[in-house]
Amino acid sequence: MRLEARGAVSPAMALAAPVVAVAFTLAVAALFVAWAGAPVGRTYALIFEGGFGSRFAWSETLTRATPLILTGLAAAIAFRARLYNIGAEGQLYAGALAAVAVGGLHGGTGFDLPPALLLVAMFAAAALAGGLLMALPAFAKTRFGVDEVVTTLLLNFIVLLFVSMMLDGPMKDPAAMGWPQSVALREELELPKLVERTRVHAGLLIAIGLAVLSWTAMRATTFGFEVRAVGANPRAARFAGVPVARTLLLVALASGAAAGLGGAIEVAGRTGYVTLDMSPGYGYTGIVIAMLAGLNPLGVVAAAVFVAGVLVGADSMSRAASVPTYIADVIVAVALIAMLVAALAARYRIRLR
Repeated sequence: MRLEARGAVSPAMALAAPVVAVAFTLAVAALFVAWAGAPVGRTYALIFEGGFGSRFAWSETLTRATPLILTGLAAAIAFRARLYNIGAEGQLYAGALAAVAVGGLHGGTGFDLPPALLLVAMFAAAALAGGLLMALPAFAKTRFGVDEVVTTLLLNFIVLLFVSMMLDGPMKDPAAMGWPQSVALREELELPKLVERTRVHAGLLIAIGLAVLSWTAMRATTFGFEVRAVGANPRAARFAGVPVARTLLLVALASGAAAGLGGAIEVAGRTGYVTLDMSPGYGYTGIVIAMLAGLNPLGVVAAAVFVAGVLVGADSMSRAASVPTYIADVIVAVALIAMLVAALAARYRIRLR
């Protein structure tokens, strides 16, 4: 038995892969729900209702989806060039910390700029922090052949330790009564709400706009062609004249910048300051979202909304059906594995001999 590459993946097969993966995921999760002694149909109905069944549910889902879109884009952009960015979690925190460093209340010693310019500077600092954090593993990969999976993963822990040091040190909020959190962001830098009396903020529009921009860049620019060529076959791309090392470095900067911008938007749109529990694993969940989307930037938006709805719906479902909220983690994890298998089946066929 061997795997044989298909000549081309049909549009129908490419569309069916995520649908089959999601259906398989729900079937596997149903076994765990039944094991917990809860009715499967009612549990799934409660998850759907909690994530999408009301105005409040939609607002919470879209709020949760905003950082997931950006970390999903970070993974999708990098994975397209076979640069495996597992460090979006650390890049998100680096961006959040950089945003507060530029736009935080530092006793009157911060940057004295008009709010519009200061907001741009804050987002630029966050994108630069995330981009540089990803550029280091990319340089080590292209220059010394160091595996970027290991370096980006380990950088997550280094960044979190650095953030912890800053929150207990130079950037600690003196009004937080000993709680480890950063100084607050200036009030004029907070993103406006899209819907009154909800937490949905303008960061959602920024995230969707960045997804559209990424899709356009990948499909209609020379850089996008170079990224796809490097991802398809680096040796052939180098032979054809594509600057592989430069392309990977630019991809790393773009990927890290997306995650860093996610941290800044999360601070400016939702929290107002940085804490160590600001992200419940957005960077790692972004990998699942990128795979569910087939590395398509527009698909990342839909996948992020789906995953966010599952996570939000599981919270309300747990209170009503007495099923642990960890069922959402099971759904996300199984969805990743199912999507990998479905993508493999779409690209290869099994030959018996």
